[in-house]
Amino acid sequence: MSDNPQIGNLGEIKLIKIIEDLVRSKTGKALIRDDAFFFELLDEDTKEYLVLNSDMLVSSTDIPPQMNSYQVGTKSVIMNISDLLVKGVRPKGIIISLGLPKTLKKESFIKIISGIIDCSLKFDLKLIGGDINETKEIIIAPTVFGLKSPSNIILRKGINVDDILVINRKFGLTGVGFDLLLNRGSEIEIFPNYIRSIKSVLEPRVSGLEASILSEKKLATSSIDSSDGLTKSLTDLMISNPDIGFEIDFNENLIDNEAILYSQEFNIPLENLVFNGGEEYIHLFTIKANNFFKAKKEIQKKGGTLFKIGKVIPEEYIYILKDNKRSRLKSYGFEHFTI
Repeated sequence: MSDNPQIGNLGEIKLIKIIEDLVRSKTGKALIRDDAFFFELLDEDTKEYLVLNSDMLVSSTDIPPQMNSYQVGTKSVIMNISDLLVKGVRPKGIIISLGLPKTLKKESFIKIISGIIDCSLKFDLKLIGGDINETKEIIIAPTVFGLKSPSNIILRKGINVDDILVINRKFGLTGVGFDLLLNRGSEIEIFPNYIRSIKSVLEPRVSGLEASILSEKKLATSSIDSSDGLTKSLTDLMISNPDIGFEIDFNENLIDNEAILYSQEFNIPLENLVFNGGEEYIHLFTIKANNFFKAKKEIQKKGGTLFKIGKVIPEEYIYILKDNKRSRLKSYGFEHFTI
């Protein structure tokens, strides 16, 4: 390989490693890998951290052809607040940077902004301001922030062997939705049995209820938002917690029924739909085994859901337990910049 390769030949993980090494060499401090960035306020009276996140939405990689302009605006907010909510942080404000092509129609622009504003209002976010510039494609780069006591923030790091792995929604819907929209060119009305799957892509939803309860009760040992697929999320947790891995129970707790139906009807491996879907905004947590039933009870009292999907093991691999057979998962999920 050349000493100066294209970044497409490296992949996302290596690029992040380069950034981490540069930060460490220039500052003497390690860059914390997590779903959001934490900044300690100088005001000693608050005893809280300012927690921020910024995920960029780019039309060529994040907007399916069937997604309308209003949905684009909404998604740009959802994909950012999810990373705060999973930490147990309530987002307080949002700043939006927009890159837009000059050929964009006025109506489409109004719908994008309306989607951003409506979604911000839904989650009680103050829209602070931002920036707008001309680009060749639609680029929306929000920054969301909130405040939280550091002792109540659920980090990625903190997992123990034998912890229980849980989720707040089942996987598979976006795997189905993306296959329909991108590979079959379908509109919603063409496949009435898979409306929920298609809507999971075009109108993603997120809940911070479970994370909020686990945060306040201090019942979770780690958390992560699944936006690049379940496999990638589990891999990221392993990076932040060396010497551990996961055993995943491949059953009804993990898999949405609509994905099972789709897999059978179109002969698509169910594992692909579940592990490599992406953009689910499902929240994953690890919980000490002796706290699992307490956590589940507390969440159910508030109308939330929690599904046990596996456990933490002392091996640096991801295994699937299916029909009493254990097999190793070999895919590492979605990466930006790969060819």
